[in-house]
Amino acid sequence: MYSNIFNKKSNTISSAAYIIMGASFLSSILALFRDRLLANSFGAGNELDIYYAAFRIPDFIAMVMIMGAISAAIIPIFSSKVSKNKEEAFKFLANLINVFLFSLIVVSIILTIFVPQLLSLIVPGFSGEKKEATILLTRIMFLSPILLGISNVISGVLRVFKRFLITSIAPILYNVGIITGILVFVPRFGISGLAWGVVFGGFLHLLVQIPILFKLGYIPRFSLKIDKSVIKTIKLTIPRAIGLAAGQINLIVITAIGSTLATGSIAIFSLANNLQSIPITLVAVSLSTAAFPFLSLHFARQEKKKMIDEFSRTFIKILFFIIPISALVFLLRAQITRVILGTGQFGWVDTQLTAASLGVFSFAIFAYGLSMLISKTFYAISNTVIPAFITLVTVAFNIVLSYTFIWLLSFTNFFSLALFQFLDISKVGENSVIGLPLALAISGIFQLVLLLVFLYKEIGDFGFKKIIHAFREIIVATIFLGAAIYFSAYLMAGLVDMTTFIGIFLQGLVSGIAGLIVYLLMIRILK
Repeated sequence: MYSNIFNKKSNTISSAAYIIMGASFLSSILALFRDRLLANSFGAGNELDIYYAAFRIPDFIAMVMIMGAISAAIIPIFSSKVSKNKEEAFKFLANLINVFLFSLIVVSIILTIFVPQLLSLIVPGFSGEKKEATILLTRIMFLSPILLGISNVISGVLRVFKRFLITSIAPILYNVGIITGILVFVPRFGISGLAWGVVFGGFLHLLVQIPILFKLGYIPRFSLKIDKSVIKTIKLTIPRAIGLAAGQINLIVITAIGSTLATGSIAIFSLANNLQSIPITLVAVSLSTAAFPFLSLHFARQEKKKMIDEFSRTFIKILFFIIPISALVFLLRAQITRVILGTGQFGWVDTQLTAASLGVFSFAIFAYGLSMLISKTFYAISNTVIPAFITLVTVAFNIVLSYTFIWLLSFTNFFSLALFQFLDISKVGENSVIGLPLALAISGIFQLVLLLVFLYKEIGDFGFKKIIHAFREIIVATIFLGAAIYFSAYLMAGLVDMTTFIGIFLQGLVSGIAGLIVYLLMIRILK
């Protein structure tokens, strides 16, 4: 029964994308519930600052050592091997898993020992009990990259076999684990229960995928051999790992800056970042993940025209969904934040700053979404150097912007007055945290421009005229969406009690639906 349901094969990008999108939607709902529980239980204060700061080093290890290997090396190399000899491909996989597992364990043990020294760099603003608690949570969370690392290698392989359903369910269970930590472990173990919830989520992420891997014919082997295939995988991984390391360093620098600002700044930034990542996950991650194996296959078969057609179609699909969602998020940022996070210990100032941060993020959602697709296109053609180089440049740019904006927003000037007025937070005292999402948004758009320029140099015309034509229609339709949302929200404010949860929820829901209906009608008319 389990195998019959979760071992289903998806043979087209659309079917794969719908599966991933559906599962991502459920995972996102759980993520929202998770963040609501965190906001309700702790508010934007010391505890959530500790929790999000503790993620940084374990996340760095998992992203750099494993995520890069999956995107840049494992899928293309395993795809090539499995098309020739499935048994040899699985031997390669078994050896690769052993190499990565051994490396992860060794690195995690070493870094666990030096957590206090590392945290002095990552959260220089933490001291005393706050720093000690962060050290404890970080050490517990070092179990997570080991579990998630191997699990994500398995996910990459299962996608080669087009088993998108099971790989989409794994992140759902990861959130279930974290929610279990909040509801079950925290009452028993205190704040360390949050870290144990993350570990439990990683265990569930791995556990659900193993039976399908075995069903496909995988046999574990306990050899640890650095052969030519493993060396090739590592070589392809290094540039991608550098790019991911730069991205993680970006978040580490933001965390370091946030630790020196008002208490709760790390939590506010992280919660707003989580909210803006939902449309990216639902749309861009789903579509680009589904497209990646097909793009790789077309490149391997030297079918350049088919590859470019798949790329341009997926690019337009991402634009079609993500541009109107970005507008909706900006216009309804206050309603979204108040409905999802405005509860329990999460105060009014926390809500205002998180909503403002979300509003800033919304201007770059399209950029981060499209950058994922373009990066995966580079990986499909076995070019991991260009995305890594662009990421390094973008991170350097973001770090400069972060320090610049934090400084500019720390005193009264034309820029700070205009920005705070635009975001409706001029009456909030400690609001310089807005400089962090602002820097990330601008650098995200900068990254997209660089990726597009280099992609054109690499493969030539990627359907630019077709993309521009679709983009114009989407922008016009989105303008009408914005007008519909604005007037609907204004009308609803006079019909419902805006001091209650139900009133705010209904205003946001009705306005959002009205805007989306108008958007779809305009798209139909413009066609």
